[in-house]
Amino acid sequence: MYVIITYDVAEERVAKVHKKLKEYLIWSQNSVFEGEMTKSLLKKCLFELENIIDEDVDSINIYEIENPKHLKKSFYGVDKSFDDMFL
Repeated sequence: MYVIITYDVAEERVAKVHKKLKEYLIWSQNSVFEGEMTKSLLKKCLFELENIIDEDVDSINIYEIENPKHLKKSFYGVDKSFDDMFL
């Protein structure tokens, strides 16, 4: 399935969350990661994130797209696909 994860976490945890998500997905914009992953891999990723974030102040949003053929991605302005810069 295709997954998009966005996050809003306290400044002191941003680097840790970013590093963890980069292990699983592609960094597409500030605080946004996306890519293909299995449900079990998503579960593992979320478990690891739960050990990093403070659930009383931080938030993580997960968008699961079961059929990526139904996903249309558009952007306006500068495309900030950061990972593309390093391939």
